[in-house]
Amino acid sequence: MAILRKTKKVLIIDDSAFMRRVISDIISNDERLEVIGTAINGKDGLKMVNELGPDVITLDIQMPVMNGLEMLKILQKNHSIPVIMLSTLVKEGAKETIEALELGAFDFVTKPENIYKINSSEIKDNLIQKIILACESKHGNLGVYKPFSPSLRTTVQVESTKRVKKPQDVKNLVAIGTSTGGPRALQSVIPFLPSVLNSGVVVVQHMPPGFTKSLSDRLNQLSSIYVKEAEDGDVITNGTVFIAPGDRHLEVVQKSNALVIRLSDEPAYGGHKPAVDVMMNSIAKIKGIKLTGVIMTGMGSDGTKGVTEVRSKNAMHIIVQDEESCVVYGMPKSVVEKGLANEIVTLATIADAIIKQSGVL
Repeated sequence: MAILRKTKKVLIIDDSAFMRRVISDIISNDERLEVIGTAINGKDGLKMVNELGPDVITLDIQMPVMNGLEMLKILQKNHSIPVIMLSTLVKEGAKETIEALELGAFDFVTKPENIYKINSSEIKDNLIQKIILACESKHGNLGVYKPFSPSLRTTVQVESTKRVKKPQDVKNLVAIGTSTGGPRALQSVIPFLPSVLNSGVVVVQHMPPGFTKSLSDRLNQLSSIYVKEAEDGDVITNGTVFIAPGDRHLEVVQKSNALVIRLSDEPAYGGHKPAVDVMMNSIAKIKGIKLTGVIMTGMGSDGTKGVTEVRSKNAMHIIVQDEESCVVYGMPKSVVEKGLANEIVTLATIADAIIKQSGVL
């Protein structure tokens, strides 16, 4: 990943004077960044974008006159500027955040329920880290999400309809790990898996609590395969995708002929909760099941230790997203550099690679 060699210009857009001041102070304290302006709503923000030419934008969602989603729709048509959304924890805020990511936002930072906690070191570090990543990314504004057209894919064609799954002996398990850029990347994978996939699927996406439910619901709307936020005790079934809830580790345990999901409140692992490593470490204990691991876009190296553990005790076919299609080539790069990848594929062909490993019913 490239090192920032000059000060990057940040535009802050928020209707709260308090938030504008606090965010400005946080960003200005980092020598790599410079606040070049603040705006009180999306309309004002668009004007300042044209006047000031920022390298990155922090954008509130809920604002008068023009909200963040409305501004994002206009911005992505004319500019390639990465945007970090500031989101609330409320249900509607979570849904709007998922929509913002579909509209091209680079990532988001959650506002604390108590706004005076915005100055906490955890939130400060998270905000700065994501701004820096956005500046370094070659993707900039990601543009409105559009599924890959059939001409760009080699998808296995399977006629299927979504249906309620019954417990069964699962012979194949797919474990997917992703972080920054993951919500959009998952939309280019999960909707292309058929409901008759001969495998259960578990996913760890680094996200705060509350947002994974909105992500699961959105993916379920887009897919023929059934997608749900995982619950403790869920029995894994073929043709179902289980997404780890934010702030809970997801583990897979083997009970007789069934694979069962266990959620835990153990401390963060490697700074993450849920953690891909925790999921993979649990899968290392499974016997008699064909295993496929998928590591997609994300910063850091979460998943590498877990994949190493699985490979030391079990056979696992590892599919890795290629650098060109990653928003952040961190997690996949770590797996590749350890020599753990069986195949490195584009985002557009990950679903096909999964189907080929799992088959269909």
